[in-house]
Amino acid sequence: MLNMTEGAANEYKFYDDPLQFYNAMLDDIARAKKYIYLETYRFNNDFIGIKFRDALARKSKQGVEIKLLMDSWGTSVPVSFFQEIVQHNGEIRYFQKIKLFWDFFTKNHKRNHRKLLIIDDVVSYIGSANLTAYSLNWRESVLRIQSDIAESFKKVFQQHFEIYNKYVPDKRLIIRKITHGSFEIFRDVPSLTKQRIRKKYIELIKTSAREIIIETPYFLPSYYIRKALSDAVKRGVKVKVFMPKQSDVGLVDILRTRYLGPLSKAGIKLFLYSPHNLHAKLLMVDGDVFSIGSPNFDYRSFRFQHEIVLIGKEPEIIRQLYLHLRETQNNSVEFSYEIWAKRSALHKFFEWLILPFRHLL
Repeated sequence: MLNMTEGAANEYKFYDDPLQFYNAMLDDIARAKKYIYLETYRFNNDFIGIKFRDALARKSKQGVEIKLLMDSWGTSVPVSFFQEIVQHNGEIRYFQKIKLFWDFFTKNHKRNHRKLLIIDDVVSYIGSANLTAYSLNWRESVLRIQSDIAESFKKVFQQHFEIYNKYVPDKRLIIRKITHGSFEIFRDVPSLTKQRIRKKYIELIKTSAREIIIETPYFLPSYYIRKALSDAVKRGVKVKVFMPKQSDVGLVDILRTRYLGPLSKAGIKLFLYSPHNLHAKLLMVDGDVFSIGSPNFDYRSFRFQHEIVLIGKEPEIIRQLYLHLRETQNNSVEFSYEIWAKRSALHKFFEWLILPFRHLL
């Protein structure tokens, strides 16, 4: 069992630098005594993936229970990549492998986008980051918690681990809100109507009184989110949205431009993070409530993907998130409505061309 440390500053640690949280994760894996459960969208065969694979293999040889759940769309490495882990009774599963259906694209577009690491009922990680080397210079959002909330995350993981190959799961069971002290765990599964996380976000936006801060790599907000944000500004709420100046998905960058002008005109402050890709996924409301997890502010996350967030009011977490957001703003440029209004006719054409596919980007 890992040793518990005292004080909120040690109980909660926020990371935005992949090198730092990868090393922290590997240190926690090395100290594991009972089990390691890991869920991720992307696990690459590169030096980061190999380091994690080898660390898990060493623990499996020591008799630690290993369970690894990866998305079969996001992860291309074969099960043979984890041969040593399997040989020592580790379980490797790929979420919903690509299958042939009459509605092939719709079925196979429903992916597992969650990112969790749970160790020994004591340590949990939740956030935005995959296990890849290509994102080492990205700005991420990963929260390490050292407390018994790990038991709640373990139950969430175990439920998902069991339904990994089911295309029609019992949605009522696996999207039920989980409360742990002052924290709430919200989960989504692909659905046109349920969308628990989106509805919770809209509720938080509608009840805000002072400030809303969103940080997201892909910003394609639905009509109801756009309206909620605009209405918040009319109430006197300060609304800020941070996104990368250039993300890793060029089509999203083109399409989002269609939304930015009207939102800016409505009084929403938009910021473009310049140094490299901003992949963090955060929501802060009134300096009092935070959300951290795997979903983006786009149609695809809320409609087609299995997502998870932690929502809470812990002051120490909020303090660390504000330090992160301050640095994000210091390295961002504010969106210019004047420049947007002068964008080329060709750019507008591509926005129009891509718009029908906004749910899939």
